[in-house]
Amino acid sequence: MSTADNGEGGTFALYSLLCRHARLSILPNQQAIDQKLSAYAMERSADTRQSFAMKSVFEKHPKFRQGLLIFVLLGTCMAIGDGILTPAISVLSAVSGVQLKITELHENHVVLISCVILVVLFSLQHHGTHRVAFMFAPIVTAWLLCISSIGIYNILRWNPHIFCALSPTYMLKFLKSTGIEGWISLGGVVLSITGVEMMFADLGHFSALSIKIAFTVLVYPSLILAYMGEAAFLSRHHEDLQGSFYKAIPEAVFWPVFIVATFAAVVASQAAISATFSIISQCCALNCFPRVKIVHTSRKISGQIYIPEVNWMLMCLCLAVTIGLRDTNMMGHAYGLAVTTVMLVTTCLMAMVMIIVWKLQIFTAVAFLVFFGSMELLYISASFCKVPEGGWIPLALSLIFLTVMYVWNYGTLQKHQFDAENKVSMNRILRLGPSLGMVRVPGIGLIYTNLVTGVPAVFGHFVTNLPAFHQVLVFVCVKSVQVPYVCEKERFLISRVGRKEHSMFRCIVRYGYKNLQQENYDFENTLVSELVQFVEKEKESGLGPITEESSREFGNLDIEALDASELTFNDPSHEENSVQSSHDIQVMKSGDEQLENSLPKEESLQILKARESGLAYILGHSHAKAKKSSSIIKQVAIDIVYAFLSRNCRGPDVVLNVPHASLLEVGMIYYV
Repeated sequence: MSTADNGEGGTFALYSLLCRHARLSILPNQQAIDQKLSAYAMERSADTRQSFAMKSVFEKHPKFRQGLLIFVLLGTCMAIGDGILTPAISVLSAVSGVQLKITELHENHVVLISCVILVVLFSLQHHGTHRVAFMFAPIVTAWLLCISSIGIYNILRWNPHIFCALSPTYMLKFLKSTGIEGWISLGGVVLSITGVEMMFADLGHFSALSIKIAFTVLVYPSLILAYMGEAAFLSRHHEDLQGSFYKAIPEAVFWPVFIVATFAAVVASQAAISATFSIISQCCALNCFPRVKIVHTSRKISGQIYIPEVNWMLMCLCLAVTIGLRDTNMMGHAYGLAVTTVMLVTTCLMAMVMIIVWKLQIFTAVAFLVFFGSMELLYISASFCKVPEGGWIPLALSLIFLTVMYVWNYGTLQKHQFDAENKVSMNRILRLGPSLGMVRVPGIGLIYTNLVTGVPAVFGHFVTNLPAFHQVLVFVCVKSVQVPYVCEKERFLISRVGRKEHSMFRCIVRYGYKNLQQENYDFENTLVSELVQFVEKEKESGLGPITEESSREFGNLDIEALDASELTFNDPSHEENSVQSSHDIQVMKSGDEQLENSLPKEESLQILKARESGLAYILGHSHAKAKKSSSIIKQVAIDIVYAFLSRNCRGPDVVLNVPHASLLEVGMIYYV
């Protein structure tokens, strides 16, 4: 609980933390100025020999970075599998207790009732949880008090000496006497600790202190009392092993406890579904999952989201697991393997954090990894023995999700590499003159691109076929950074492209991996306001413009190597960062002082007048194709899998909330 990425927990949070302290980032377009974000703040301390060595290994060997990404995605896929299995096993196990009182109820009826509850649960997801969230805490509290009270009752009635079982000696005696069978039984024992991995994942919703207090004071004692009470009951009723939980409930309180258990199962299912939505949203932001529709379900709580496609996919998979297995024991085998894998991935990432981020000695990290990792490997090895009995389900699901996520990430990075290699030359743009060699029509043209520098190929492709463009051009790059959230006042970076008379700008819009890009604010007016402020502030800064031609006056200046963060302006009135990249800025000649004085005000009026004429959005509609010389695996991945995902995922215009009436798409094909 001590490791958090700006208060966020989970696998991706640990990975993001590592990416900020070492060059492990899978995200393109990362800039030095991103490190000035308030959420990016980190303590700068000198690297130890061990931390420097580990960072060097990952920085020098791209395959190691790819291996780490696959490892992280494996843990993420297992967590998604957890979101599929939790509703199925929770609801089915709760409903199955009714068979004790209604003996004539067939197993098919129990499965049918469970499926109805699951369908209702998933059908209500689009309403969000904020309307019923106030009931979650009372339900869970009532559930914990119920099982702890029943546990105390069974201990006092059946076997008060069961408290001796807290001694570890009984565990050692059990494993010694049972041998291999005892080791295999650990695959079922691990179900008693499932859910702890979600406490770390939910760190963003609660403070670490509140989780520690709740677990220590209420959750852990309640579970220990419940398990000891059930063990006390079984010590006198060996024949009641199946369904022992419900059989141990006193007759007078059976139905109230059954109702509370069913509600608690629904709450647990809801928590798993919401966590899956959050995980998918983070994966989309980090280019590890195809674009999906993300809907806010609460205006007050930003973390409450709903993803329609994922919701119905989860429902179908939950129903398939419930109908196909019909047995909570087999579901438990699958559930245990998914949870222990998530735990092991988290432990390994935690050990890396101890070395790279905390700068601890490698001995401490290895001791941590061996102590916790050995226990987790013990449980995983026992769970793998259950693969034929249901353990194959999370493996199959994880393999499918892992393939989808990795292929999408690979295709996206290849597309960005193609865009970066096919940028329009700035020298060519500068030689075209003020009108860029084409007709300039009234209005503002927003060209969406993945690049943070240079002119994208989609612009050259457009003007080649239609030599006319808007009076004001803005290259818009929407990108994610390795922090959970980017506050609105730090979201925009504005810079100039070419000479001032070209009226070309660049706008970089930054989001954290937990930010949602469908923000409820007027993007067009906000962008125009940022442009006007940048133009008016540009002259006030007193920074002389620098061109590729005039750079010779300053000696052999490597413009590409200049750090944009060294040319950052802060507007105290708006607290907004505006960047002038020396790679993009064309400086006026020193003799044009009068023109420089008049341009800011005239240019501001020009931008406002262009806004009145309207905005047009230009997006590249690109198709990826594998080169003929590529391997069969790559051709299948790009031409079949990636192409299928691209056709069926949400388009960039939907994700970016672009008005259809103002949209222009430019078709392009790129080969990877």
